[in-house]
Amino acid sequence: MLTDFPDLTEHLAEWVEQSRSMSNLGAVASYIPELRNIPAHALGITIQTLDGRTFEAGEAAMPYTMQSISKVFTLLLALMDRGESAVFEKVGMEPTGDDFNSMLKLELVEPGKPFNPLINAGAIVISSLIRGSSPTEKADRILSFIRELAGDASIGVNEEVCRSESLTANRNRSLAYFLKDNEVLDDDVEPTLEVYFRHCSIEVNCRHIARMASVLANNGRDPVSGLELMPRRYVQIAKSFMITCGMYNESGEFSIRVGVPAKSGVSGGILAVVPGQAGIGIVGPALNTKGNSLAGVHLLKLLSDRYDLSIF
Repeated sequence: MLTDFPDLTEHLAEWVEQSRSMSNLGAVASYIPELRNIPAHALGITIQTLDGRTFEAGEAAMPYTMQSISKVFTLLLALMDRGESAVFEKVGMEPTGDDFNSMLKLELVEPGKPFNPLINAGAIVISSLIRGSSPTEKADRILSFIRELAGDASIGVNEEVCRSESLTANRNRSLAYFLKDNEVLDDDVEPTLEVYFRHCSIEVNCRHIARMASVLANNGRDPVSGLELMPRRYVQIAKSFMITCGMYNESGEFSIRVGVPAKSGVSGGILAVVPGQAGIGIVGPALNTKGNSLAGVHLLKLLSDRYDLSIF
């Protein structure tokens, strides 16, 4: 267990360098042009324990956009805004077995709603469920929620990445229009996508992600302030989705090899939760074919093996 990690301070930097070599086997995401500028061989980690200790190594302070990691928190905010019934009327609770941006199941399986909130189609629908009278108000509420969980009011949106996503979002627009045609998406497509692009483009670092993950590890209660920031029930739902769907089409393998709730993003970020113990934030931009950080997953496996972190 991490609570017994007598050698973490001594060996974390060594393990980061050991895992960094895995970056040679991958590549940064290129379908969002602005993400091509991320250094492929960067690797950083922050671990924040629930008793207040912080451990870091590598490029933990390097900024990167949340991308799909933000979907965990828009789901939580939508649940707090709308409740379970309204949310799961629009999205399902099952993994897909398809790529995160696939529309295959929308066509083949009735009633044509997204299988879960962590694939692109599901996250687009979830974005429409955030309360607000305009896309700006919805996006600002998501940003405020992220700032509160991360403990940093200076967090903002990377406008260049946001613009790059919007200009190249042909697949996401196709998904959104299909959802609109299926009467799953009630709001108009472009305002909904504006919210979606903006929350994916929120810029953070490993320290922020570890702090946010520590709140999930503490069942929705901020381990620093002691305040309940979200209901325990909704955190349970989010962590369940992270186990079954959080690492794209690699979620099953990740659960077997690492065994903790996690969510990745195509900027190379990973948020990992060690329930009752710690939150972990990682960045490693070189991705495998499933869209996950090669070095980041390797590093998490090292930690899981060393400290027996698996929840199973």
